[in-house]
Amino acid sequence: MSITIKDVAKYANVAPSTVSRVIANNPRISDRTKEKVREAMKELGYHPNFIARSLANQSTQVIGLVTPGSSDVFFQNPFFPTVLRGLSEGAHENQYALQLVTGQNEEEIYNGVVQMVQGGRVDGVILLYSKVEDRILMYLRERNFPFVMIGKPFNFVEEITHVDNDNAQAAKDATDFLIELGHERISFIGGDENLVVTVERLTGYENALTQASLPYREDYILHQSFLLEGGQDAVCELMELPLMERPTALVVADDLMALGVLNTLNELGISVPEDISILSFNNVLTSEMARPPLSSVDINIFNLGYNASKHLIERLKNPEVPVKRVIIEHEIVKRFSTEAPVHK
Repeated sequence: MSITIKDVAKYANVAPSTVSRVIANNPRISDRTKEKVREAMKELGYHPNFIARSLANQSTQVIGLVTPGSSDVFFQNPFFPTVLRGLSEGAHENQYALQLVTGQNEEEIYNGVVQMVQGGRVDGVILLYSKVEDRILMYLRERNFPFVMIGKPFNFVEEITHVDNDNAQAAKDATDFLIELGHERISFIGGDENLVVTVERLTGYENALTQASLPYREDYILHQSFLLEGGQDAVCELMELPLMERPTALVVADDLMALGVLNTLNELGISVPEDISILSFNNVLTSEMARPPLSSVDINIFNLGYNASKHLIERLKNPEVPVKRVIIEHEIVKRFSTEAPVHK
């Protein structure tokens, strides 16, 4: 015979409605009662029927996740597994599942989102990126479908709940760090120019140069994909500059790109940090395992994901909650890829 809510209620000495509210993680139920009911569920081997609950509540208990661009970047870049851990933990705490939309190109991803939303497969959506121009964002807004972004919206900032770092300040801090070491020729290797994070970090880099009265050089600014190959292509282009005009330091927008930079410089016989310093972003395992280990801006990726889940679910439970901008702190983690320039 299967265990029911009534059995759990009797075992825990509470009302069946209280058990239902504990399963739904209702904030009005005290932590003590929640613990008692969950212990009873565990002792009796009771597992809630979420499909039945979803039908009754007209809710799927599923959040859709939308990746940027090609699935190559998503599956190869360590940023995404880390942000997924945060998203998953935030969703699990509230008994939500995650559904991922990927594709080989933007058209496939857009079509996947339309099918997911119109098919009623998810209650809300989290965009794992922010673009300058984005059909998916406009589609979700037009349908008034609940969504949250990781990254600052390029438009409608006051209308969209988003979880982000202060990317302009983070890039300025990174550039200032290199300037304080004595570097004057500093290059910026950024990602896709249609990503708001790239726009913001380039702004921070420019602000640091301006404040330090250092020249801004167009040939020091490169944009590539957030992949090993992106870093390799960018540094090859920089190394074509005359020897005395080459940068002595690089701000690289992503650790995986920075690893590509390191590999290429090693092949060219250029030493890091003796000949050129590298400061990258994300502080994932890649940065620690690199040789030399990379100095990196820790943007607390896990917290980005966790807070995105938390605030979307909060919005799903109460559509009247105000729009929020949640800023996750960053810090520079110094390792062995940065030092003062030997020759300016």
